[in-house]
This record gives sequence, structure tokens and C-alpha cells, in this order.
Amino acid sequence: MSIPACEEDNAACELHCPQAKLGFYTSYGKRALDLSTSAVGLLALSPLFLAIAIAIKLTSRGRVLFRQTRIGRHGRPFSILKFRSMYSSDADGSVITVAGDRRVTPLGKFLRRFKLDELPQLWNVFRGEMSLVGPRPEVSVYVAHYTPKQRVVLSVRPGITDPSSLAYRHEEALLEAATDPECFYRMHILPDKLARSSAYLQNISFSGDLRIILQTLGSFLF
Repeated sequence: MSIPACEEDNAACELHCPQAKLGFYTSYGKRALDLSTSAVGLLALSPLFLAIAIAIKLTSRGRVLFRQTRIGRHGRPFSILKFRSMYSSDADGSVITVAGDRRVTPLGKFLRRFKLDELPQLWNVFRGEMSLVGPRPEVSVYVAHYTPKQRVVLSVRPGITDPSSLAYRHEEALLEAATDPECFYRMHILPDKLARSSAYLQNISFSGDLRIILQTLGSFLF
């Protein structure tokens, strides 16, 4: 099964992808929140960005930023940004990461524990490729097998966090316990994530997004 040629024809994508529930906030307010918050966040966190970049360069060889192609709104591919948390020679291996993964650097373990590796995605949000809150973007190999119902998550910008991210904040530990992490993710975790994300899309609101953002920050800090 292949992904519909959404990047070539948006109309074709709309035929294949069910739509999220629309409203004023979804159509206009959400992007305004994303743009203003990401701009402030990029400026306010720039000293932290610099400190992390220096720490990465001092502790392992390779680039500071890790880029990976994910599938975004209307099926368009984009490059998601993260601070590199793995050794450069292992960064292009399996997309599944388990707790204790030997590919992760010592600093990377700290960054991933507090989700600091995800901070560069504020730039993706600023550019309009992502939203603060929305379904997490997946790689094409998984998106290719979405059911028509699951494809509703492609009708909006993917997010840095959403209800499925909160529910699976200890995902790497779950995968470590699985006999076949890849199969367990594809057959069990991913369908549940998509169900949670689809439910979120039917009830998008400013108060709901604000609650998810605060819960996400709280889960990392406490």
C-alpha cells in the first residue's frame, strides 16, 4: 500500500483523508497560538539551545541537529528537527527506540528523559509544518498502512504533543519489555495512539490545547 500522492495533489489527499472537526479556533486561532508561542519560545530558550548544542558537540561526534522525514498535513513530507541524542553512526537505524537503547548517547538519555531533544520542533511550528498540539507525525512506512478512518490525523498539522503523547510518555520502557518492539509498536501502540489522536480532533479547543500543554510540561518536570 502506498501513500496517496498528497504532496502532488492536495485535492486527492482530501478524498483519502477524513477531516477533523472545524471551528474558528481550529481554522484561525490555533495557528495564531502556534506562531506567537513558538516565536517567544525560540527567543526565550535560545540560551538553552546554545548550551545543549555545545554539550552535544563536546560529548560526541556528529551534527547537533537530527533531521528525519515525517508525514505532515495532507500527507506532505517534511523534515522534523531534534537535538541529536544518538551516536551519528547509529542515527539511521531502526526508527523504534527502546529504554536502554545502546545507540543513545549518555547526554542523549538526559535529553530524551526531559524531552529536551524535541525543542527544535518549535522551529517546525514557527514554519507552519507542525502545531504545538496535534497528532504526532509518523514516518512514511507506518503512514502507508493507515486505514481510511485513521487518516483523519493527516487533515491537520502534526503536533509536538497530544493526548497520545501523554498516555505513552513511557513508551520506550513498554517497547523494551516487548519480544518484538517493532511489531508491538505497529500492532498495539500505534493503533491506540491514532485512536486517541482521532478523538482529540473531534473536540479541539483552546482550553483543551492549553490543558494538554500544561500537562505535558508537568509530566516532564514532576
